[in-house]
Amino acid sequence: MGVQWLLVCHGLVTLLVLVSFLCGQWPIFDGTPIQRINHFLHFGICDYFQRFVGFVFGAKGTNAIQSVEYFCCDRPNPILQVLYLAIIGGTYYLVATSSFRYIPGYYIGEVHRYISFFAVGVGVLLFLLTSLSDPGTVKSDNVSVYLSAYPYDNVIYSEKECSTCKILKPARSKHCSICGRCVARFDHHCGWMNNCIGERNIHYFMAFLLWHTLLCIYGAVAIGLILAGQVKEFRVIDILTVYYGVQNSFVSLSPHVIQWLVGAYNTQILLMMFLAIVALLIAGFFGYHAKLCLTNTTTNETFKWQDYINWQRKLSEARASSAALKASINGLTNERKPPESKWRTIFRRSPLEDVEVVVKNNIYDKGFFLNVLEIIFPLSRRRLYANTKLKSG
Repeated sequence: MGVQWLLVCHGLVTLLVLVSFLCGQWPIFDGTPIQRINHFLHFGICDYFQRFVGFVFGAKGTNAIQSVEYFCCDRPNPILQVLYLAIIGGTYYLVATSSFRYIPGYYIGEVHRYISFFAVGVGVLLFLLTSLSDPGTVKSDNVSVYLSAYPYDNVIYSEKECSTCKILKPARSKHCSICGRCVARFDHHCGWMNNCIGERNIHYFMAFLLWHTLLCIYGAVAIGLILAGQVKEFRVIDILTVYYGVQNSFVSLSPHVIQWLVGAYNTQILLMMFLAIVALLIAGFFGYHAKLCLTNTTTNETFKWQDYINWQRKLSEARASSAALKASINGLTNERKPPESKWRTIFRRSPLEDVEVVVKNNIYDKGFFLNVLEIIFPLSRRRLYANTKLKSG
């Protein structure tokens, strides 16, 4: 039994490292050990490795490492795409080889052999659609459409030219340094997709996240039903209560049932835990992006708003310091002003409230229905269709 628990602990540690490596930079892990493990895996190990290579091989070895890093991190490459296909294919293979022989069972039917294959196929299809679709590349021949679709708010977006593409940058667009192009309604560059997430593929990306959340939940529940069926088939509850005298209650039976399952079905339990944890991670990521979509905000814009708020905070602090200096200088004179009412001080408007109002009153937020409609049917396509119809009419 000790070896079995050792395998379980090894699986949990492996799962922690895998989740930290793949998902540690997600916003939901800010300030957590998973983020710190992610930082060590991505930067700490690389830094120590570069120092070791530089010590052994000198400048040539360091330059070779930097070239590999440039290809993997700063240029489009299919590394994470291959890793995704390996993860989903390997997980499905393990589930099929370890669990399909128990289907049909007491609580799961034969049809789930085919449903599971279909569900994984749809997930891969959504992955390909997101990876291969145009995110909304802004070019000289379509920039006018994007300029009319997305007006400048003159707060975080103002009229200026892209220094690389040499075209006028529409509001909500950004030049992706990895892909080397301007993308309309830019959200972020996704290494897993080897593509930018922008105006024209954000709906594929959201469908990908939602489907994979449901896919992982489905897999975890299906394996749970298989294990419950095995407990029923071998009459584990009856044996524990009748032959071993265990009290027929959940608290008393659960440790013994779990011990039996770990001993007989450790692979299925590890797969179920893996799918459940990944489902929680992807669900959190989907929830974060769903909130952005419902308020018609992008990940890139959240950083812009944060920079704007910080700038306003520093400006307010500078004004407060200037006012304090002026008050101290005035205090040196004999002129005294009447004290300010305490009630006025209490109800005075905070200088940061104006910033919060600006953020809450985002001009691109048109309400729940129109925001969702903009995700499904991009504005540029509607404007292009309207212009084409007017010209043909």
